[in-house]
Formats: sequence, C-alpha cells, structure tokens
Amino acid sequence: MNNIINGTEIAKIIKDEIKKNIEDLQGKKPCLAVVIVGDDYASHVYVKNKNKACEYVGIKSDTYFLDTNITEQDLLTLIEKLNNDDNVNGILVQLPLPNHINEKNILLKINPLKDVDGFHPYNIGMLSTNNSMLKSCTPAGCIELLKRYNVDIKGKNALVIGRSNIVGKPLSMMLLNEDATVTTAHTKTKNLEYLTKQADIIIVAIGVANFLKPHMIKEGAILIDVGMNRDNDKLCGDIDFSCSQKASLITPVPGGVGPMTITMLMKNCLIAYKIQNNMNV
Repeated sequence: MNNIINGTEIAKIIKDEIKKNIEDLQGKKPCLAVVIVGDDYASHVYVKNKNKACEYVGIKSDTYFLDTNITEQDLLTLIEKLNNDDNVNGILVQLPLPNHINEKNILLKINPLKDVDGFHPYNIGMLSTNNSMLKSCTPAGCIELLKRYNVDIKGKNALVIGRSNIVGKPLSMMLLNEDATVTTAHTKTKNLEYLTKQADIIIVAIGVANFLKPHMIKEGAILIDVGMNRDNDKLCGDIDFSCSQKASLITPVPGGVGPMTITMLMKNCLIAYKIQNNMNV
C-alpha cells in the first residue's frame, strides 16, 4: 500500500542530515547527558536506543545510572552540576522516576536551554507563542512526518485525541502554529465520533488499543498513531489499522511515529548545542 507513512525511513533520512551537520561543526561535538534512576527494563532499553542513535549521528553520550534509592536532593544536585557543565549541551532524565522523587521538581531543575525533551514550562510557554526551538520530541516527530509526506497542514481540520503534557497539549499547539484549525478531544469529550468524521487529520495518543475504527473517519483522512499497546500479545496502536482502507495516509505501529521520537531528540541536542554556542539554528 502506498498510503503507509514509513517513520523508520524518514527517521533515517533526518538522522543522516543531523550526522552531516555535526560533521561540519568546528571544534567539540554536542554532548547529551542521560540520567536513569533504577532498573526499569523498558527505560534501560530506551536509553540503550538513545545511546545508539547518539553514536550514529556523532553526539557524545554520557549516561548516569543511579540507584533506585537515591534521594531527590542528590538527584537535584547532579542536575545542577550538569546545568553548570559547559561540556554538556543536553540533559535528559529518563521517566518514570521512583515514587519518592517528585518528577515536577526534577524537570523544573533542568536548564531550559538544555531541556532536550522539551518538557520544561519555559519551553512549553515558548511553544505557545510559536517561539520554541526545543520542542517535545514525539509531537515534533508527528509534525515532521506530515511535512516530509508533503501534507499541507494549513487550514486543515486537525483533531488531537489525548491531552497529556507530553504529547496531546504540545501537539495541539504545534498544529495551531502550522495554521491548522485544531480540536483537542479527551475522556470528557461528547460526541467524539462527530468530531472524528469532520477531521482531515486525526492524531491519536490515548493508549487504548485499536480505539479509532474505520466507521469513525471520513474517506481520505490522514491518521497519525502515537499509541503503543499490546492486543492479544501483538503490538498495535490506538488506531485500528483497517482504517488504512479509507485513509489517504496512515502511520503503522510499529514503524511509524516511534522511530521519530529519538530522532527528534537528536535534533534537539544539536539545536541546544547551537543555541549555547551562539550559532544559527
């Protein structure tokens, strides 16, 4: 099918662009500090993939493996040290954190100019005024996929299903910044099917397997699936893939949005490096 958005292919193209850009830099290379607390298996796999991507594009990666029982104050002290280290351009604290650590306090401690996850309130505020350079990675990846497939977002009716601080909210703002007419839906939304049938672009990020069904969309809709679920032990997204019969474009799971998240992290690290070295971004 020629309506499948190949996120793996697009991620590779962008990583090659980043790699070339880094090769052209004069002097030291960008450095990403990754902090991981505890032994959560999924987090360790994710960090391993981040380190692999760093190696590919030419970003130096320093990983700090911390004991589950580390105090919040000790973690804050480490982040302050990284904030003050001119050799570190990006700081990423792998989530989730243990229950005894206040996640909000940790994320607020990160220097906004080194916040390569794009989670700091400063960067979210900059995004709301269309001035952000460090954008949340998964939403930025969704926008990049649309652009790389020559989707003209301007004037489109875009529906975001999900309102999380990590994906839904920043994604709605990014779509507004691209001149889409944006509706954000959530668990309290009434008549959701009415909204889905009106939408030109639907992005689903709610963590419910195969939630969006073919009868809920109009012919030719563009579908972006941020979900990652297991249904009968099979990996699937929030969009029933049989929607591909009606959609003009659709992302698969896996191989759609997923590969873009780490790729946009690499892009943010390069952007942070350029900002800190007074270079054009």
